Amino acid sequence: MKKILITGGAGFIGSNVARILVKEGYEITILDNFLPQIHGDKKELSDDLNGKVKLIIGDVANKETLYAALDGQDAVIHYAAETGTGQSMYAVSHYTNVNIQATANFCDYIINEVHQIQTVIVASSRSIYGEGKYNSLEYGTVYPSSRTFENVKESFEVCCPKSGKHNLEVEATDESSKIHPSSFYGITKQVQEQMIILATQLKNINGYALRYQNVYGQGQSLKNPYTGILSIFTRLALKNEEINIFEDGLESRDFVHINDVVAATISCLKLEKKGQHILNVGSGVPVNVLEVAQEIVSYLKSDSEIKISGAFREGDIRHNYADLKLINQVIGFEPKWNFKEGLHSFIDWALLQNDIPKDTTDYIKSLGELKEKGLLNG
Repeated sequence: MKKILITGGAGFIGSNVARILVKEGYEITILDNFLPQIHGDKKELSDDLNGKVKLIIGDVANKETLYAALDGQDAVIHYAAETGTGQSMYAVSHYTNVNIQATANFCDYIINEVHQIQTVIVASSRSIYGEGKYNSLEYGTVYPSSRTFENVKESFEVCCPKSGKHNLEVEATDESSKIHPSSFYGITKQVQEQMIILATQLKNINGYALRYQNVYGQGQSLKNPYTGILSIFTRLALKNEEINIFEDGLESRDFVHINDVVAATISCLKLEKKGQHILNVGSGVPVNVLEVAQEIVSYLKSDSEIKISGAFREGDIRHNYADLKLINQVIGFEPKWNFKEGLHSFIDWALLQNDIPKDTTDYIKSLGELKEKGLLNG
């Protein structure tokens, strides 16, 4: 396999994967529409990729454009998608069109057209798990329902679906855990991965759905106000502006460094054994949001005040972190980066960029949109 198409390849994860594959001698084609929310006015690749890959500027949801890009490819890494939990809760048809319909067009191609594609990798997400896996001393493994404005009045912690008590212990979420996304974004990622796994199975080619946790690191968009708390908090800290933390700050996430994500993705690409695999890609370690803000402020020596607002956003989960046993068995993956080292590396990279927005009005606007839609209180 030498010819690889990366849809959404100008984005955060795609460009980092492309960078390594180019160095290893692969022929890379990137299909990307350079969405202004992520890229701003920029419609070109970074200097180290420009001229070294074939670039198609176009929309993955356009069937003609997609089919032209797929022609002659040996493998496809499908990253093109709308991302972000909050925005998906009111831009439902748009997320569905970009994430699901475009993937349906891709599956049509895999099943009905003559091609040489041997491997397909699709970016799935930890969001498909919803609240993830918990242990109850009374009932064993349970899967709490999504939280709402009403049921967080008593506690931000999830409650046991059987007893109604807030006495659960979060566990690492494995790939066999219940799938019950709490956002439209999560639903679209669930459908994406199921479609790709089925299509590749029908054609007896390799299919991988990689359930990425919260990916961060160099190349992350510093412009997108709707997703990526590390970027948002860093921008606020650089301006010495107040950092508003939702809930009580103890909600936690599994932050996985981009270098680990790239390594896992390329390992799947090179795996020769045919089949379909659904794999978690994470660090396997939960970090709470308050710790994230404190570390950013400390490292930047910022004067930003950290305000725990108690606000709650519909669609947000409380806790989730990945069980990595299966991906270790399949490709030998073990994360190399711990969070503090990775965060410092990301901040150092961000400080060298010249495209950090001059103010945070776009972030304030994004919060206003959520409040206007009745999806954010506080």
